[in-house]
Order: sequence, then C-alpha cells, then structure tokens
Amino acid sequence: MTAETIIQSLASGLLMGLLYGLIAAGLALIFGLMDVVNFAHGEFLMIAMYATFFLFAYFALDPLLAAPIVAAALFVFGAVVYLLIVRFAVRAKANTAMVQIFSTFGLAVLMRGLAQYFFTPDYRSIPNSWLGGKTISIGGIYLPEPQLVGALIAIAAFVALYFFIHRTDFGRALEATREDAGAVALVGIDKNRVFALGWGLGAALVGLAGAVMAIFFYVFPDVGASFATIAYVTVALGGFGSVFGAFAGGIVVGLVEATTTLVLPASMKSVGIYGVYLLIVFIRPRGLFGSL
Repeated sequence: MTAETIIQSLASGLLMGLLYGLIAAGLALIFGLMDVVNFAHGEFLMIAMYATFFLFAYFALDPLLAAPIVAAALFVFGAVVYLLIVRFAVRAKANTAMVQIFSTFGLAVLMRGLAQYFFTPDYRSIPNSWLGGKTISIGGIYLPEPQLVGALIAIAAFVALYFFIHRTDFGRALEATREDAGAVALVGIDKNRVFALGWGLGAALVGLAGAVMAIFFYVFPDVGASFATIAYVTVALGGFGSVFGAFAGGIVVGLVEATTTLVLPASMKSVGIYGVYLLIVFIRPRGLFGSL
C-alpha cells in the first residue's frame, strides 16, 4: 500500500462523503423541523434518480441540466407528502410516534412497490452523459468527474442553504418554528406552511443528489434503501436536527468508508461506518453537532 493509493482512496471518499452529506441534509432538516424521521427518504432519492433517467431517455436532457428540474419536482412532491400524509399523522391523539413512523414507512413500501410495478426491477443506467466515465488528474490523483462535480454541487447547495436559513425571512421563520412551533402562531406565522415548505426543501436537496448520482450509479426500485441507511447514520453522527452536522457527518462517513476499503474487502466497507457510528454514539450520544 503506497501513499499515493491512500491519498487516492481518501480523495474518492471525500467526494462521496460530500454527496452523502447532501442526501442526509434533507433528512436532518425535516427531523430538526418536526422531530419526524422520514423513512421514505431513500425512496425520494430513488424517484429523483428515475426522473433523471427518464428525462435523459425521452428528452435527451443531460443529468446536469435535469438536476434543477428534478430538484423542483421533488420540492413539490415533498410539500404534497406533508400536506396529504404527514400533516395528519402528527395530529394523532394516541401512539403519535408510531403513527408518524408507520406513515412514512408505509409510504416507502408503496413507492417501492409502484416503482417495481411501473418501471420493473431491471437495472437502468444513463449512457453517454457529459461526465459519464470521465476522470480528471489533480497532482497525480485521478478523480471521477461525476463525483467531483457532485461534490462541488453539494458544497454549493450547503452554502446556498446557509444563506437561505440565516439571511431570508422564510429561513428565520423556519428557525423560529424549529425552536417553538406553538409560539410562532402567536406572531402570525402559519406553521403548516412552514412545515410544507420545509419538507419541500428537504426533498429538493435529495432530488439534487439523486440527479447527480444517476450519472454513475444504476437506477432500480431498491436503490434508495442502501443510501437511506447511510443517510440515517450520517444524521446520527452529525447530530439529529443539525443540517450542517449532516454535512460534516457525510464527510466522516465517506472518509471512513474509503479507509475501510483499504484494509478490508469492498463488500465489508459498512463495517467501518457502523463501527465509528457506535463509537461516537457511546462517547457523544447527541452526535458531533447535535443539541438533543
């Protein structure tokens, strides 16, 4: 094992980690806003990847051009999911937590089943995209262009999200609702509108990630399951409810995954991720940046 091999692996892990952070950011945003875990988060990613695939297949629209369209479509989808499902689940008079869990879990099963019915279980991919199969050399380190551009998009998304939360009226309303959803109603803020837009924003983030990942990853009905598990671990590492903790957690997960593959077979890369997760949970149960 040479130094170049180690640097190559860590660089690849960093790029994937930034994408993991982008996937997890929407999950963290929704949890921080409502204390609700979206168990259909992986299926949101799956829908985004299918949307990107079909935009390419039927309209020859490259995934990079399709990304804003997919993100906007997922924004609407996320808001609708809140208005039609989650809004009523959180009003349950008994076993509220279980109702919330099974409402989004049931949505995940439904979405996966519909995808298998309409799209078949076949694996699909996007051939001949602008970035597909291309690499770039930086100081002798070869980086896949799709992951590199995806990492840059993730960074840009987090910067935009930071300014959106801290520099806009809706961002301030979002933060106020996170602190006390009951009190904001007293100052004229419609919390249901904030919740709906929060779900839309969380879905848009995962939609953006799905559009990028469709460039270099197979699209199939169960694709979201494995990435959803990583997203849950990422959110737990960064701290439940912390969007920027998810960003840091994604980087940690990506680097740990890359390091694990240096010493263990690639099929066992999850061992390192869950090992670090358990270690951090024991030392700091609320995560790196969590306040719970």
